[in-house]
Amino acid sequence: MLRRPFPLMLTLLAAALLTGCGGFRDQGRPPRTDDAITIKPQASLVSVPVEAELGDLARALERRVPRQLWRINEPQQTCVASKAVDLGIARLKTPTIKCDIVGEVTRGPIRVAGSGKELRFSFPITAVIRAEDIGGVLKRETATAKAMAHAIVRIRLEQDWTPRGTVKLSYDWLAEPSVEFLGQTIVLTEPAERELAPVIARLERDLPGELGRIGIQSQVEQAWASAFTSVVLNERNPEVWMRITPRQLQYGGYEVVNGRLRLRLGMRALTETFVGHRPRPRAPVALPPMQPLDAQPGELSFFLPVFADYRALEPVLIRALRKRSRRPFVVPGLEPVDAKFKAATLYGTTDGRIAVGLTFSAQERGSRTPTSGTVWMTGKPVNAADSRRVGFSDFGVTGTTDMTGGDLILDMMNAPGVAAMIAEMLVQNFERDYAELLGKIDQAIETKRAGDVIIHAQLKRARTGQLQAAGAGLYLPVWASGTASVTIVP
Repeated sequence: MLRRPFPLMLTLLAAALLTGCGGFRDQGRPPRTDDAITIKPQASLVSVPVEAELGDLARALERRVPRQLWRINEPQQTCVASKAVDLGIARLKTPTIKCDIVGEVTRGPIRVAGSGKELRFSFPITAVIRAEDIGGVLKRETATAKAMAHAIVRIRLEQDWTPRGTVKLSYDWLAEPSVEFLGQTIVLTEPAERELAPVIARLERDLPGELGRIGIQSQVEQAWASAFTSVVLNERNPEVWMRITPRQLQYGGYEVVNGRLRLRLGMRALTETFVGHRPRPRAPVALPPMQPLDAQPGELSFFLPVFADYRALEPVLIRALRKRSRRPFVVPGLEPVDAKFKAATLYGTTDGRIAVGLTFSAQERGSRTPTSGTVWMTGKPVNAADSRRVGFSDFGVTGTTDMTGGDLILDMMNAPGVAAMIAEMLVQNFERDYAELLGKIDQAIETKRAGDVIIHAQLKRARTGQLQAAGAGLYLPVWASGTASVTIVP
């Protein structure tokens, strides 16, 4: 009874020794990961050139300012003052001549122009002025005067994006109102200017309020809400999307170009990249208070993955191994070994490593018994800084499955130089994929419409990071930047 455990212990010890000698025998395949490619949001400052048509403001003023600006009715005005005349033998004073000044002042069409920081509104003024009952001598004299009224407007935006304006109005007489009679000139400029003054004051009061009618605030709000969107960067292999989420809107002044008011805005936003299906745009929030522009607008930052599907690498590896197997493998202490490779399996495993499973059979020359099974190897993909050439570190055998006929296939894969050879076969240069992707991205974002917004972007710079192995495949992270603007579509 006491002897029976001894043979069992010997059997277990022998099995343990055999396993230890072979190493990694039947330890199973590495765990498969299904982690997705995740990217931190990038901060961008996108240019938003919101424009307003100044013709709208001119039309608003046309409605507000009547054609007949005022009527003149000034009875018993001094048309010719008394004047001393020296006759040589005596000095006489001419009488003061009174007259009634009547008439009307009308305006012509309002024109808008401007450049730089100034808006200029101009309209002609025509005054038809009559001097009636002139000292009981003349019944009527008529004078026509023309002037140009000018409004120089400078705009500012309050923190709530409400436009305000400062107005400086002036006028220039092109022909002063005056009449001639009895050798005297009756100049009617003074009473005309007296009547013109309240009109100019009224325009100075009303014009800033009319700035709200050109829709600056509504267009800014529309630009803000419409920029909450998602834009496709790459349509397939893989599908890549960029989600734009505005955070802040900054204002850096305006300029007048070709009759349009162009606001210089910068939209600070988060740009998130997603590999796979289109992400749902975030819900727009209310337009935040205006902030001063603190940088040059137009900088767009985003992330691009140069992607390699593991399934695309498997046939490449098996072809290379079959070509290599035309020559025998050298295993220390054994005769040359012939191998027949049947399949290669690649996928992402833990700790950012790639798993490689090689299913094959091997037979030492002179032996009639082949060995078959699957040998599993793992390694970590690496690349130099800003380099698209990928290699592997710590590449080696980690286990086997489906082993039959001994440990020959495990010995062959552990032979000097074999793991390094397989790692070299897996080395991929992403340079062509990288250039192709950048070309596609550049075309994809050059002009992209998303709802009521057209995004104009141009790729300028790109840099690559460390290659990573995820469940979906190998990907090379690329951080790109360029210029971008958002334009409202009517």
